[in-house]
Amino acid sequence: MKLWSKVFLTGLGLWLLTVAVTFATGNPNLIPTLVLLGSFLVPVTFVLWAFTKRHSGEVTAELLFSTFVTGGVLGVLAASLLETYLLHPNPLFFFGVGLIEEAAKLTALAFLCRRLQHKYAVDGVILGASVGFGFAAFESAGYAFTALFTQQGLSLMTLVETELLRGVLAPVGHGLWTAILGGVLFSASGRRHYAFTKRLAVTFIGVAALHALWDGWQSIAQVITDIARDPHLFTALSWGGLIVVSLIGVLWLTAVRRHADREVLSPLWSVPVNRLS
Repeated sequence: MKLWSKVFLTGLGLWLLTVAVTFATGNPNLIPTLVLLGSFLVPVTFVLWAFTKRHSGEVTAELLFSTFVTGGVLGVLAASLLETYLLHPNPLFFFGVGLIEEAAKLTALAFLCRRLQHKYAVDGVILGASVGFGFAAFESAGYAFTALFTQQGLSLMTLVETELLRGVLAPVGHGLWTAILGGVLFSASGRRHYAFTKRLAVTFIGVAALHALWDGWQSIAQVITDIARDPHLFTALSWGGLIVVSLIGVLWLTAVRRHADREVLSPLWSVPVNRLS
């Protein structure tokens, strides 16, 4: 059995056990354990799986840990500050959120990986996913903790439901979007410096748009439902839209990964590393 699958199954078992014991005892001291296990399980599993696909030996376990934890925290903090002071309720609010959060994660990725001597696009996908999943894990922990507090008092059920939903959706969210950006950022494969190209700018806007659609789709679905005057339409539109956005992201990442694989197999790799600029 692979390491990532062992981690997932062990973590899932511990989370389920924690849920059962927390409900049985009502012990509030178990809530941090419940929040952390539920929020980090899927992101950590996907990062461990991605680590097995790395191209360069420079992508070490230490760097992966740094991008996941440090990159995730820096991204969350930067996004929180910028959203607080720059965003105001308006029709472009969700696009603003997408721009800010993707910029925060991309900046954290570029900063933490700046000393890599050879920036292979394949590794950019993996390290980008690591930053994105780190962001998702810390953000999910915040959402889960907030979900605990309801108008009727503390609700363990709401917390568990929030963790389940965000865990299921985690693979097609922040990790996916930043993986796309990371692959394009590292597209000057084998070179020391980043390539801030038109392709990266277009990718950034596109990923931010996907992010905005993901965050704002329920509002769009509600407007369409109100216009159609069919309350049964909302659920189908909500999930249907998220599925379409997810498929677009997955197909886009697949294209970025294939482009990265072609770069790895290109004749450029016959050139000695010390001759690459």
